[in-house]
Amino acid sequence: MQGACFGAKLGGGTTIGILPWNDPRAANQWVDIPICTGLGYARNVIIVKTGRATIAVGGAFGTLSEIGHALGENIPVVGLGTWELHRNGGVDKAIIVASDPVDAVEKALEAARLRDEA
Repeated sequence: MQGACFGAKLGGGTTIGILPWNDPRAANQWVDIPICTGLGYARNVIIVKTGRATIAVGGAFGTLSEIGHALGENIPVVGLGTWELHRNGGVDKAIIVASDPVDAVEKALEAARLRDEA
């Protein structure tokens, strides 16, 4: 999350941190607007439902749950060095694979645009 916020700030963006804790001071230094939920991993649903597309970078089981929630809601997921899903004995292509951070952002913006037009 810190890397994503740092990159957004470098690009001139405003960052929002949807935090699992109750203390806004626990946000990384690049978060402009901390939203404290006190929900732990349950906040993953809020994270997914807030965006028009999701970028999954690396990650552990929390990232996997965000991917699952997004795909379950037909929210596009762009993956950068993250989970690969398998279904019925083969690779599921539901995650749009990105080659680098710039590619991930471009693909997420395009997927969000296409979703909004549908």
